[in-house]
Amino acid sequence: MSTLAQTMMTAARSSDSGLAGPGELDRYPYVDASGADRVGPPVWESAEPELGRVGRRATGSRGRGLHGQLVQQLGQMIVSGDLGADRPLVPEEIGQRFEVSRTVVRESLRVLEAKGLVSARPNVGTRVRPVSDWNLLDPDIIEWRAFGPQRDDQRRELSELRWTIEPLAARLAAGHGREEVQQRLGDMVEIMGHAMAQGDALTFARADAEFHSLLIQLAGNRMLEHLSGIVSAALQVSGGPVAGCDRPNEASLGHHARIVDALAAADPAAAETAMRQLLTVHPEVERVVPAPREH
Repeated sequence: MSTLAQTMMTAARSSDSGLAGPGELDRYPYVDASGADRVGPPVWESAEPELGRVGRRATGSRGRGLHGQLVQQLGQMIVSGDLGADRPLVPEEIGQRFEVSRTVVRESLRVLEAKGLVSARPNVGTRVRPVSDWNLLDPDIIEWRAFGPQRDDQRRELSELRWTIEPLAARLAAGHGREEVQQRLGDMVEIMGHAMAQGDALTFARADAEFHSLLIQLAGNRMLEHLSGIVSAALQVSGGPVAGCDRPNEASLGHHARIVDALAAADPAAAETAMRQLLTVHPEVERVVPAPREH
């Protein structure tokens, strides 16, 4: 095993954060949560004041401290529909409900406004915006949708988007002779193989995510590269048979290796074909996005 592979596998095993692997989805609040554990209806004066406390969702928050946790909590409530469109959000009530300061509430609402989830206007206040205004490519919103009531739609849409982005990226990448990036792609396949043999889903997932991110970077298209975060988000929230990367298996590993071989041979058509095959390892995928006809 290469030094890079050893380092990455060791780091992954020593960390308890990062990409979600199979079996880790229960750390997200909307997966198989009972009614008592989920966020209650948006009535700030609920009879159960502890229900909405920010600390209950600390493990699912991307951010640090109360600010990040409140963004996570409110974002989930909006995306899940618990806070419907055009609902007023009164900072004072939010602060009391979640027991946080005005500063925390204000900064959290600014983050949500940047994501298109809320709008703040003079003499009107802050209100929830309709879905059509949301930044649906934002990684947080992708995650919130994927682990809320819209999970099936979100995963289908992510799968369709990956079908648009990644085969093209693979074809373009085959025309770029950046050996150091191709070597790193090979290293990722090696790491994935060792991780699969050891049953290390977390390391496999991390190497897989880096593989796809590197591939898009290698394509040399800045607009595609800007969309690499979507692919990373898709891999993080997969948790179901929507693509070949979702579960470590020999078929998935083989397709990753064939992509690397096609890049080394500067064969765009083979790289694209291997990527399409990777995205259809699971039969269920073909019902989501039909494979293109061969001409």
